[in-house]
Amino acid sequence: MQHAHDAYSAALTTTMAPRQLEASLLLKAASQLQDLHDSWSGDADALENVLHYNRRLWTVFTGAVAEEDNPLPLEIKNNIASLGVFIFKHTLTLQEDPTPEKLITLININKEIAAGLENAA
Repeated sequence: MQHAHDAYSAALTTTMAPRQLEASLLLKAASQLQDLHDSWSGDADALENVLHYNRRLWTVFTGAVAEEDNPLPLEIKNNIASLGVFIFKHTLTLQEDPTPEKLITLININKEIAAGLENAA
């Protein structure tokens, strides 16, 4: 988990604005999930790889909002943390009983949050 956080922090030092970078990463994850959904074959390895990327991304997001020096308002921090917990639970449900329909929830959340970040940038 620390490696993911370090990579995320290093990426923030690029020329891309932080909110744009976050939106881009969420859209990348949504695209991977959508591709898996559209070409569903039940491939457990493909599913695990895509879910792992999405879970790492949300682990970094939830970890970042938990840091004391994070400037976001408490309500937004709590909302992101709650959404992260939901995503982690939904991911476990998907791993236990994989169906392409369950991917839609993760796809939609990532797209909606990315759209919000793009509008805030």
